[in-house]
Amino acid sequence: MLPADRLIRSASARRLVLWGGLGAGALALSSLAAFAQGHALMINVSPSLPYWALWVTRGAAVHRGDIILFDPPASSLLVKHFGAAPKPFGKRVSGVPGDIVTEQNRTYFVNGQAVAKAKLASRLGEPLALGPTGRVPKSCYFVTSEHKDGFDSRYAAIGWICGPRILGVGRPIL
Repeated sequence: MLPADRLIRSASARRLVLWGGLGAGALALSSLAAFAQGHALMINVSPSLPYWALWVTRGAAVHRGDIILFDPPASSLLVKHFGAAPKPFGKRVSGVPGDIVTEQNRTYFVNGQAVAKAKLASRLGEPLALGPTGRVPKSCYFVTSEHKDGFDSRYAAIGWICGPRILGVGRPIL
């Protein structure tokens, strides 16, 4: 029998160690890639959420109170404020499918509970049309922000946020 140090020195043993290392590395990269398909770290640069880092889980079930990340709908108002390719938005889910959204004097209610007040104009002075009211449609959500200047479902340019736009559910980490 060869001593351990002599075994590693043999060509076949070195090849075995090399192939084993390559296999372990490939397995680790494959696992990391699969994990990355379902998760992301998002950095928030907007004052509409009090968190600057969110851990996003793609495909997670959305519940009232969750923060969701979504691609905002295209509109001239959005382009003027956020550019031609705006970053994903993060907002809190205030209304889920089946909830009733109402508006009175620019205050929005979900199932009778006040959730947000809509401004008359954007920070650049454009008039802001009111967002949707009624029953929240299947696979859609009414999202809001605690920030007074939050750009969310209370405005027509955002409206309901429905399944295909949703990137994932965010969990604040910082």
